[in-house]
Amino acid sequence: MTPGKVEVVAPAKVAEHKIHQFVQAKQQWIVQAVAKMAAKTHQHKTFAPSIYGHGAEIPYQGASYKLAIRPSKLKRIKIEFCREFIAHVPEALMLKDHSADIREALIRWMKKESKGHVEQLVKRHAEKKQLFPLTIKIKTQKSRWGSCGIHNDININWLLIIAPPEVLEYVVVHELCHIKIRNHSAHFWTLVAEHLPDYQSRRQWLKKHGNSLMMGL
Repeated sequence: MTPGKVEVVAPAKVAEHKIHQFVQAKQQWIVQAVAKMAAKTHQHKTFAPSIYGHGAEIPYQGASYKLAIRPSKLKRIKIEFCREFIAHVPEALMLKDHSADIREALIRWMKKESKGHVEQLVKRHAEKKQLFPLTIKIKTQKSRWGSCGIHNDININWLLIIAPPEVLEYVVVHELCHIKIRNHSAHFWTLVAEHLPDYQSRRQWLKKHGNSLMMGL
């Protein structure tokens, strides 16, 4: 469930009429969920700008930075960051509405940045309690910030790169701790606290701003 959209996930072999039957059976829940999502969307402002033009404010690591647009001989939009975001836009694209293209380029850039930041955080925390993941993946997740699979594969939502760095660190530590403890028992939170004594304030930030963050760029 995302603002204005309901997605049904089903096994590949399920007949289409079965999916329609399921949706009809869940119609009341869907209507209520859509209304609830609309209310949350109205209450929480997105971190993203409405248009990705020159001077727009781009959220990154808990702050916002100006976007500068420069014409380029390149064939594809290139993003650079140094105290501000710079979008090098192909000259041919400059003549058109390129807001959506810049947005997509920023998302690609942030996903790549997320991977590097997450890998550094894993390196910082994994050895302390021997919490080594099998793989680390950056994903676009619609309803969760991270996950730890049964084979200790760690998945992290790239949108966390928009949040303050300590929030991303909390989610990474949270999932690393699931390698050892698969539930949210008191023992689990004690383990999290051994890595991050102030984890509760970081967790609270995510509870307060998570809906806005999940709206993405």
